[in-house]
Amino acid sequence: MTKSKKLPVILIIYTVCLFAVWAVYTLAVKPLICDALGEETFISSIIRSGIIKNLVWTIPAAILVSKYRESCLVSLKDMFTKAAKGWQMWLLIFPIFTLYVVISAFRTHGGIGIVDTFGVDDIITVIFVGLTEEMVFRGWLLNATVKEDDTPKRQYIAIALNALVFLCIHFPIWISRGQFISSFTSLGFVSILALSVVFSFAFVRTRNIIIPIALHMFWDLLIFMLI
Repeated sequence: MTKSKKLPVILIIYTVCLFAVWAVYTLAVKPLICDALGEETFISSIIRSGIIKNLVWTIPAAILVSKYRESCLVSLKDMFTKAAKGWQMWLLIFPIFTLYVVISAFRTHGGIGIVDTFGVDDIITVIFVGLTEEMVFRGWLLNATVKEDDTPKRQYIAIALNALVFLCIHFPIWISRGQFISSFTSLGFVSILALSVVFSFAFVRTRNIIIPIALHMFWDLLIFMLI
């Protein structure tokens, strides 16, 4: 069986393993690490968001993109180094994100200001979450399912499926925080789907992973700072 024919099976196995490992980590292992390390600090954020998440997310995804590069839309090297196509239009997303979060902050707090608990540990989390999640969901999973000759309809289907998988990976953390039901009743899950679609289109259109990484980091930074 050729690599291209094995790819759908590899994608399924990878996704199931990622979900299983991340659920066990989030629900069982992470609480133990938190108890051992204590409150959020620079070091604890580096260990959890930097070392552990990169080991589980970024490195395996990068290896798989390299191994199946012939079946991917963009190679690992090109997605980081090749000039992004039409990157200028994606700059408009930054003020749109800002406006949305500022309005949400006013609705939540009755004003705007940096959250008291915002600190260096949050910045570390923002940096690594943007990198790891985009490398997995756009740099690997979407990259391996969208093809150069795909019709717009097939691309939209791949982006929609990617958004659903991206939503599901948030389930363990919602469960651990007791937010699973409220994330649906408050329609908070809709923002996850919408963000995934934006990041996916940014990747497919620009053929560059840095654009969705920057958008993801900026969104998370606004949320951590203001909400």
